[in-house]
Amino acid sequence: MMLLVRHGVTASTGIILPGRAPGLHLSERGVAQAERVAERLGELARKPVALYASPLERTRETAAPIARVLRLRTHVDRGLLECDFGLWTGRKLNLLAKKPEWRAVQHAPSTFRFPEGESFTEMQLRIWTTLERIAAQHRNRTIVVVSHADPIKAAVTYAQGVPLDLFQRTVISTCSISAIGFTNGAPVVLSVNNTDSLKDLAPS
Repeated sequence: MMLLVRHGVTASTGIILPGRAPGLHLSERGVAQAERVAERLGELARKPVALYASPLERTRETAAPIARVLRLRTHVDRGLLECDFGLWTGRKLNLLAKKPEWRAVQHAPSTFRFPEGESFTEMQLRIWTTLERIAAQHRNRTIVVVSHADPIKAAVTYAQGVPLDLFQRTVISTCSISAIGFTNGAPVVLSVNNTDSLKDLAPS
């Protein structure tokens, strides 16, 4: 089982499109969220055996208390990075929403590439192949992966068989946990955007 954790809130969450810009850290609230998600993961009966995180500061800072509670080392993997937003990196969301291209971002993401950046299709392929590789290294074990909203959203919807053009209909909140079971057959989505206890999380 793979537990996908979005990083905690930052001072600019919901205000700008941060992308891969360096130097963005968790806010005080984000640090508290990270501590809480670590506690929730610590409640699992089936303890995770590995912890992976995107290289960006906000994901590594979210992973830190998880590593401490679970007594695991954080493995940094570039395949878990945020989407490359190119020239849109660091731009205010309220201004980007006024662009004519914003409709494609929201309603036809499979057709859109960020200027001098990544396409949503490339991002989804990247995150999914990364998760498959990590899952193959820890077969039948529980793994924690700390990443970003769009990659997690893309992975969850891919696992569900949801077309990429509908992936914006899924919400991935800060420090939420989404769970995917990797089996010999099709992947199984066990939970999406969970912000409560994980004690009863298991395949039916």
